[in-house]
Amino acid sequence: MEPKGTILIVDDELGPRESLRMILKPHFTIFVAADGKEALSILRKEKIDVVTLDLKMPGLSGLDILHEIRRFYADVEVLVITAFGSPQNVKEANRCGVRSFISKPFNSMELLNNINNLFERRNYALKAKNQSKYNSLLTRE
Repeated sequence: MEPKGTILIVDDELGPRESLRMILKPHFTIFVAADGKEALSILRKEKIDVVTLDLKMPGLSGLDILHEIRRFYADVEVLVITAFGSPQNVKEANRCGVRSFISKPFNSMELLNNINNLFERRNYALKAKNQSKYNSLLTRE
């Protein structure tokens, strides 16, 4: 079976990062980053569809990375996976368009369901965006 898309896993902890990679690898092309700098480097080089993002990391926080994703990669969907889902962090992530959150430790079925929903949402948004561009071209003629 051909992978359905690409996922970037961003987590400073090896255990959750590897667990996510093992669960998602049979279904998707996977990239992993242990910190924010590495994550942004991968985003610049690769076509990423979905990012799984830990919020509490040294250096660039998950929220810092999220702001960069929204600024430069608006079509990328984000799933926040964190043990530190404070109301303030959730509110800020929501302002950046994040609608999917999972608490650590995570359940693999819940993870896969959320990921599949994000891909559906992304595909729908891209189709709508392309249709809008197409309609705009038609009205110019």
